[in-house]
Amino acid sequence: MEIRRRVGMNVKLARQEKGWSQEELAHQAELHRTYISGVERGVRNPTVTVLEKIAIALGLGPGRLLD
Repeated sequence: MEIRRRVGMNVKLARQEKGWSQEELAHQAELHRTYISGVERGVRNPTVTVLEKIAIALGLGPGRLLD
């Protein structure tokens, strides 16, 4: 599986486990909701800095998003 799709799937699953909307995750990570949507769909190529922000917001280590 392509890495962007894998990251997107992992972000979406972790977000759903928390019961959060994309908007809530975006708020917690200090990103825009449409950016979160793009990451989840695998169409955005987030930087390591953005992955760290998302992981922290979700309470995960950044490496977990790459598994």
